[in-house]
Amino acid sequence: MHEKMDGGMKRKRLSWPGLFALLLSVLGTGSGWAQTPAPAPAGAAAKEPAYKVEYYYKTQWGHADEWLALFKKNHLPLLKALKEEGRILDIAIDRPRYHQTEDGRWDYRVTITWKSYAASNDPGNEQALIRKLFPDQETFKGEEQRRFEILISHSDVPIVSVPLEP
Repeated sequence: MHEKMDGGMKRKRLSWPGLFALLLSVLGTGSGWAQTPAPAPAGAAAKEPAYKVEYYYKTQWGHADEWLALFKKNHLPLLKALKEEGRILDIAIDRPRYHQTEDGRWDYRVTITWKSYAASNDPGNEQALIRKLFPDQETFKGEEQRRFEILISHSDVPIVSVPLEP
């Protein structure tokens, strides 16, 4: 959650994962597409299932290669470090082979299979990892700012498997 000052009063603003969780609580768990794995009961040995998210990135025309180079330089090492820690199980990056209409266009889809829903939302030691991986924080922050400046849109799509058999 993020806090925002508004006329001297503190107001809480939800992050994307927080908004998603709120949406799920409003929709309920009756619809299969809206189900988020429930945390295991305290003391239970039940394993929380893996949690897959597709992250779509649409860049300004002519900047897709620049965005990918910055992603590989400044974000992929963090994702790989999280994979080494066991929080991430798999990372894949795809791009469309052919052009799409502008309204549905995306340049890159990054699919991350997280160990669990909880692992996807726990910031853990990410800031310490970032400082370790990128000692020149000024350059890192500037390049990350540029990576997001050239984006037109970015969306996160949690994926839920649908059983094929009844």
